[in-house]
Amino acid sequence: MAVLLPPDDAQDGALLAGINTTPLVDVMLVLLIIFLITIPVVTSSVPVKLPDERTTASQSRPDSVIISVDRQGQLFWFDSRLPNADALERRLNGLAASVQQPEVHIRGDRQASFEGVGRVLAACRRAGIAKVSFITEPAARP
Repeated sequence: MAVLLPPDDAQDGALLAGINTTPLVDVMLVLLIIFLITIPVVTSSVPVKLPDERTTASQSRPDSVIISVDRQGQLFWFDSRLPNADALERRLNGLAASVQQPEVHIRGDRQASFEGVGRVLAACRRAGIAKVSFITEPAARP
């Protein structure tokens, strides 16, 4: 803190006290420069591999329905092949009409296109199935 002395003609020899803001401004400018340099480094968009999803194992009920999609996009109701998406929708409409809807589990092949899995999801939505889940492989532990 600095002391400002009044001019010679001031009365009573009173001192004027004031804060020297020069060191404060210097520190603020240094911090501003540091932040301007480090922010682009922190916010750069570098492609990264996100961590694997870890979920708890769900218990499958006996009335759960498993719909599989292979890599060619063929649909399977448990182990039996469905001829087309209309057959899948007819079966799902029958499930949706039941009092207690079973849960639908979708198994999609890793090499399958999204179109096949999307058709199953759309059919479940149109039929009014409330519970739809995906069956995946557990992630490998590092």
